[in-house]
Amino acid sequence: MPVRKALAYSKKPARPYTRKSSTKSKSYIKTIPPQKIVKLRMGNQKAFESSEYKYIVRLLSSENIQIRDLALEASRQYVNKALDTELPGQYFFELKVYPHHIIREHKVLTGAGADRMAIGMAHSFGVTIGRAARVKKGDEIFLIAVPTEKAMRQAIHFLRQVKSKLPCACSISVEIKKA
Repeated sequence: MPVRKALAYSKKPARPYTRKSSTKSKSYIKTIPPQKIVKLRMGNQKAFESSEYKYIVRLLSSENIQIRDLALEASRQYVNKALDTELPGQYFFELKVYPHHIIREHKVLTGAGADRMAIGMAHSFGVTIGRAARVKKGDEIFLIAVPTEKAMRQAIHFLRQVKSKLPCACSISVEIKKA
């Protein structure tokens, strides 16, 4: 099944009619789509928790937007692979947003017989097709912690490359911890 462009879901206001209930009248959706994101935290978590990493690089959203789980997973895989290749065991990488919002689509039929399909569809909430994370302006999307300045520059480079996979304008911020 082909996936629509991110613009179809990302910048439009979406009502969160995503309640799943065992009571039919209270349930807006029939099924909950499976989670596509495999891991949220990667790298050396113990070193991060014990504050061994001096540099923290964050990717921040510059607008209110919905980001599909497919885009988040593709970005996560790219950054994790690049960090693991360049800095094996010397980084901590975390995905800070989680796709809770369920995206629905009401497929509109055209052609002969379409008028018959529209009868009785006044309260149709659509079919679930995926998940999305609702991100507000200034929210963190990714966090990378590294020990050296050279590694920090590489982390910034990887985040700049992954910005094209996300449907929003993003900014990168760097925090340097004092020893």
